[in-house]
Amino acid sequence: MKDFRIDPEFVIADEAQLRGLFGVPGVLAAQKCRSSLDKHAQAFIARSPFLCIGTQSADGTADVSPRGDPPGFVKVLDETTLAIPDRPGNNRLDTLANIVANPNVGLLFIIPGFDDTLRVNGRASLVTDPELLGLMSVQERIPKLAIVVRVGELFMHCAKAFRRSQLWNPEYFQDRSAMPSLTKIILDQTTGAPDDDAMRKIDADLEVEYKQTMY
Repeated sequence: MKDFRIDPEFVIADEAQLRGLFGVPGVLAAQKCRSSLDKHAQAFIARSPFLCIGTQSADGTADVSPRGDPPGFVKVLDETTLAIPDRPGNNRLDTLANIVANPNVGLLFIIPGFDDTLRVNGRASLVTDPELLGLMSVQERIPKLAIVVRVGELFMHCAKAFRRSQLWNPEYFQDRSAMPSLTKIILDQTTGAPDDDAMRKIDADLEVEYKQTMY
């Protein structure tokens, strides 16, 4: 594949040039930002089993990570504070290390079947308060820490992206077997994948690990 080169002539270099390409935001789009979790935001969070959290390292390197649990896993502590449990993962700690270096975070809450989403921006802390963590126990397993977010702004996001993508439409669901398994992809990208028989065992072992280490 030939390297793609960006022609500097077509690069947007400042915000004024950017805004010149687009119209003025509608009145509701400009006014919809809030600084606290009203009843609608709290109800949305209570229904959401999934979110994405965006963070940045001290040098500005960006990262986005998924978080998922049964609906209501994110706890609203008051009108400007929410808490996200940190479940067992791969111990890379990208999100958590970024928060230590730079507490600014962006959250996108998603509800299956809903085309609209809730966006929350704020500042995060990593908290190990046993009383708080006890509220987040699942299957009698308590998380090691919680990501506590002080809300800076929040707003509902429209349905266009989800409707364009047909994300919830079963007619557009793709067959997972059309691509290699997660472990094969990672092995291909790193040390190299073994033969098919060995891969089937590795994939089966991963499913067992999921069942044993989810919480």
